[in-house]
Amino acid sequence: MADTGNLTVLMRAWQAGDGQARERLNAAVYQELRVMARRRLAGERGGHTLQPTALVHEAWLRMADGDADWRDRAHFFATAALHMRSVLVDHARARLADKRGGGALRVTLDDGLAASDADADFLALDQALAELESEDARTAKVIELTYFAGLKRDEIAHVLEVSVPTVDRALRFGRAWLRQALAA
Repeated sequence: MADTGNLTVLMRAWQAGDGQARERLNAAVYQELRVMARRRLAGERGGHTLQPTALVHEAWLRMADGDADWRDRAHFFATAALHMRSVLVDHARARLADKRGGGALRVTLDDGLAASDADADFLALDQALAELESEDARTAKVIELTYFAGLKRDEIAHVLEVSVPTVDRALRFGRAWLRQALAA
């Protein structure tokens, strides 16, 4: 795990426009981001065409293009996880569009590249999270940070500036809400 204080210094320097700080930050967090990506992809369908390295790179590009204001290590990794989720949603949508024709002529068919029900399931989960966010934004954020970022309860509490029991309640409610929404 990278040194938390050093990461915060590098984040602040990057935000201030120091391009070298961006490169040092990338080197410092790259392996942790790959672990997050592998963990996230492990929950996906088998034969996923998006590899952890590609997921990290795409999320990193989105973070670099954004105008983020990271407070600390936990906030940085929470942001990275949300960008990874966004990449996965875009990837699933593109695969489903290809499955439905996508306006392209397909010359060969490779079962490993064909869209699956898992893509539709992932999009259903994304839609359910969006609905949960409109009803209870904090609970949706707790679910995202738990399952997409892999943050621990105390890290989530720190990022959201709430207590650990508040995180626990949100997790219980969010899991129940999602089970009901996805069963419908």
